[in-house]
Amino acid sequence: MSEDSSQSLFSKLKNLVNLNSEPKLDSDQPNDEQIQELIENVLKIKGTVVKEIMIPEINISSLNETQNLQEIISVLNETRHSRYPVYDENNAKVIGILHVKDLIEIIGSSNDSFNINELIREVKIVPETKSVTSMLEDFKKDRAHLAMVIDEYGMLVGLITIEDILEEIVGEIEDEFYEEKNDEIIKINENEFIVSATIEKEKFEEFFNVVLDCPEAESLGGFMLKEIGFMPKIGECLTLERLELVVTSADQRKIKKITVRVN
Repeated sequence: MSEDSSQSLFSKLKNLVNLNSEPKLDSDQPNDEQIQELIENVLKIKGTVVKEIMIPEINISSLNETQNLQEIISVLNETRHSRYPVYDENNAKVIGILHVKDLIEIIGSSNDSFNINELIREVKIVPETKSVTSMLEDFKKDRAHLAMVIDEYGMLVGLITIEDILEEIVGEIEDEFYEEKNDEIIKINENEFIVSATIEKEKFEEFFNVVLDCPEAESLGGFMLKEIGFMPKIGECLTLERLELVVTSADQRKIKKITVRVN
């Protein structure tokens, strides 16, 4: 493929995504290297299908139509997403998608009058073999952000969001609930800290005066992943000498934040 056609594809993607961002100063504009990387990522996803980047069913945070308002709020507080698939009472199929913002007007109302079926929106269903570029176009056309994925037998196998696709091109995009913290170590009190999972292992060791015996890991998140042996969910705990490390922010791909308690 020629460089001209690559640039054309990149331009098409920019128009397709059409992010409503404010105009930026020239100093904030991407440099040639960043643009080239975006182009390469766009070309890379041309041959990608939904199955390759979807969230597997086992990792989906979901709701059930039988749950009351307080139960739903509890799930929201624990998982911190902005949209949730809602299953029927038998967990046999997804009957719709709940947007968290649709709950705002009824917060504080009685559980007796709450009916999640009145709030859910239509669910989009796509095959796992659908191309990622075609999926992105569908999201744009339908003004949708999320779709459920089925296999050739019609069985639910996962979930795909527009953020999953864009992250393949431009890197991680945080959910609306997620608050970015630039500080690698945030002190809560004398014995509790919130630490970024990307902090260099050496910085963590120096700050907490410990040794992370794991030459393969370069970051705190990498160390925890290596020690635990699988992608941990929120609440997963690891004890290290006088420290207790608890995963407090994570998604299906990586650890984001770790609460460190000094005993």
